[in-house]
Amino acid sequence: MAGKAVKSVAKAVGEYQYPWQEKLVKYKDELSKGVWGYWELGAWKPLGISARHRARLRKEVVLAGQDWPYDPARKEMRTKQKGHKCDRISAEKRAKTAELMQKMPEMLADYRKRKWERKMKAEEDAARKSLQE
Repeated sequence: MAGKAVKSVAKAVGEYQYPWQEKLVKYKDELSKGVWGYWELGAWKPLGISARHRARLRKEVVLAGQDWPYDPARKEMRTKQKGHKCDRISAEKRAKTAELMQKMPEMLADYRKRKWERKMKAEEDAARKSLQE
């Protein structure tokens, strides 16, 4: 008789797993506030559920085939550039120099025009000044 009772208790315990639906309903508001905690009135507040319990609840929900919407969005992975920085910079500088050399005749013409306009303005100012005296 005692053997049957032990078996029935063991069977009941084995069938009754962690009640994740109840826990999910209970901590729904707390889980939606963030993973680690949240700021409230200028003070940091930790979650009302510990990280261990949160992880266990998440595991049970995922194992049951349900969706877990409380994880933060994953950031895009950063790709690390290969090689030395000085090599990259020198290649960029050479490319920029080549691009600027293509624009050089136009830039020189603009410079000469500005210089000529400045010279003409200075001559006009000098002529006006001499007429006023």
